[in-house]
Amino acid sequence: MKVNEDTFPDPVPAQDGVEDRRQRKARQTRNALAAAALDLILERGLADVTVGAVADRADVTRRTFSRHFVGKEDAALDFVRGDGDRINALLRARPADEPPLLAYRRAVAGWLADRENPASHIRPRMRALLALVDTEPALFAAYERIRVDAQEESIRIIADRLAVDDVRDLRPAVVVDAAAGVLTAALRAWARGRQADHPDPHPGDRPDDHHDPDAVDLAALVEQAYDALMGEAALAASHRATPVSGK
Repeated sequence: MKVNEDTFPDPVPAQDGVEDRRQRKARQTRNALAAAALDLILERGLADVTVGAVADRADVTRRTFSRHFVGKEDAALDFVRGDGDRINALLRARPADEPPLLAYRRAVAGWLADRENPASHIRPRMRALLALVDTEPALFAAYERIRVDAQEESIRIIADRLAVDDVRDLRPAVVVDAAAGVLTAALRAWARGRQADHPDPHPGDRPDDHHDPDAVDLAALVEQAYDALMGEAALAASHRATPVSGK
């Protein structure tokens, strides 16, 4: 059975002529393994999938699998790593004078709006896999490792923008933890389907057939989540001068 490698867009698309044949082959193999792991886990369940089965589905050896991934969970969730790389690339490109929280929000918006390399979360089966993350401890652990790696890179980017030491200055970590936390909350709500009160605002403007036709407008949900954060921050700021009582 041929795996659908198109499920996994390139994390940061290479410029024309930059990627040589060896790099291209390695990327294609990695994508094939990631798609195979995703397919098998959703078909059979995590416990009934082995690394050997993933390698066989992708038509490579187990040794080749081990060159790319430490386990089946990391392979199935490779799209999370790719999305983090793309968000961070967009964050680096934001204007230097843009406030860090706004820069992160707009980087996420740019990632979600990219139709040439669409965010992998809105592609088929991703919603089901993200929902499974909450019920499978091994998948959750892999997801958290990948997410933390991406956020640590985001913190370094914000620290560079502010020209501060991210160890001594808390602002980069605070901004990233808050902004990435909003994105994570929106993604989890989307994966669980908790969008009944917010129907798709553009039901006639669905993405093409390689996207999930039942997926809600994730971009709109993320914007709602960021608006909620900004609203809570403004409310807290308005009460900043009020003495805190023990009652």
